[in-house]
Formats: sequence, structure tokens, C-alpha cells
Amino acid sequence: MIRAEAEAEPFEGQVAVGAVVLNRVESPEYPNTITDVIYQVDQGYVQFTPVANGTINLPPTEQAIEAADRALAGEDPSLGAIGFYNPSKSYDPWVRTRPVTAIIGNHVFFK
Repeated sequence: MIRAEAEAEPFEGQVAVGAVVLNRVESPEYPNTITDVIYQVDQGYVQFTPVANGTINLPPTEQAIEAADRALAGEDPSLGAIGFYNPSKSYDPWVRTRPVTAIIGNHVFFK
């Protein structure tokens, strides 16, 4: 997931993507396992683009593994975010109404 969503992003952004998944696991609004969060379908739509386009199946890079380990250890550069988007690629107006918690690289993190 981290590689597919954030491979070209700064390391801090990769950790933040992992933290978003974990923040969702901890939220009562989302499924309670990492796998279920990543593959969640809501109103007929997957939550993460890599699930839809298949890049979720790429093997993780060493950097993505390190980012996941950091997120699992409690690092959260997203500052509690439950989602993120790239403003140059996302056309969903709803995400732009959400409170921003951090901007890292090309991703905007939100609650």
C-alpha cells in the first residue's frame, strides 16, 4: 500500500500514508483490521486507488517496509489523519471540504 500510494513521495509522506491506514483501523468509522481498511468498498467504491488499479500487488520496497515499521511503532506525520489525496489527481470535491492536518510532498492529509 505504501509503495503503491507514495513511492515517489518523501519518506515522511510514506510513513504518513501508513499512519492513515492505522488511524482508520483505530476509528469506529472504518473496519478494524489493516487488510479490511485497505480493501474497504464504500458505496461501490474502493477507498484507495492502488486497489482499483492493481498497483497494491507490487512488492514493497525496503523504504516502504521501513515506513510501515515506523507507522506501526507509532509515528504519525499525518497528525491523526484518516485520509489523504493528491490535489493534482483527485477531483472529488468532498475531500477538499475536510479539515487538513498536514501537507507532505504531493499529498494533503485530512480528518
